Amino acid sequence: MRNLSRVLSLSGSEILFLGRCLLVVTAARLGLTLFSYNRVRAVVMRLDARQAADIADLRRVAWGVAAAARLVPRASCLTQALSGQYILARQGSASNIRIGIERDTGTQLKAHAWLMSGNHIVLGGTVDGFAHLVDHGR
Repeated sequence: MRNLSRVLSLSGSEILFLGRCLLVVTAARLGLTLFSYNRVRAVVMRLDARQAADIADLRRVAWGVAAAARLVPRASCLTQALSGQYILARQGSASNIRIGIERDTGTQLKAHAWLMSGNHIVLGGTVDGFAHLVDHGR
């Protein structure tokens, strides 16, 4: 009931944006289930995204993708990063997906993905405690 009241308190444009985010997160999750990461990422890389996003756009994408991901089963950090990158790229804004592994985990390898735009972490939380492996994007 609390979630419904939150949705109903949103403006029309916010509800539409959240719906769009839900579609993108669902498509990214399905894409990662059926295809390889590189194949799904290739869809995003076809978009011409070269300009820097302003902080308001980054916050909006972070909010929309995180909220939508709570409704999509197994929407991992990689699913969220790809979704955010796609949404930003559709707006013409450049971003990178950063992939790293957690340090000092013993024999178990724990990977994580973040969405970065410039020096800003858009999705994925803090990078502390992780070793940077690769950035994918423009």
